[in-house]
Amino acid sequence: MIKSELVLRIAEQNPHLYQRDVENIVNAILEEITRALARGDRVELRGFGAFSVKQRNARVGRNPRTGETVDVASKMIPVFKTGKEMRLRLNGSAAAPAAGRKAAVSVSA
Repeated sequence: MIKSELVLRIAEQNPHLYQRDVENIVNAILEEITRALARGDRVELRGFGAFSVKQRNARVGRNPRTGETVDVASKMIPVFKTGKEMRLRLNGSAAAPAAGRKAAVSVSA
């Protein structure tokens, strides 16, 4: 699902709202999550998941085309970890993963 489809579905479920208003709301939420991550904050949406930022250390990479070594600078990457309720809904009535296991997925910006 892309953002425009999300806006359309929310607008269909809420006929009392104009589609442009729903789009403004979705954009405001996403923008605020982005700003919080840029500040280094963690954004937790109970039952859905948590967005956070992790640092990738600098490293020496290799250009796949030429084989030449390249210095890759350190950078911050966004990470999303699903909430318990989300995992349970996705897996039906199956038990949540064992404690201590992380279900982190990197999201490229």
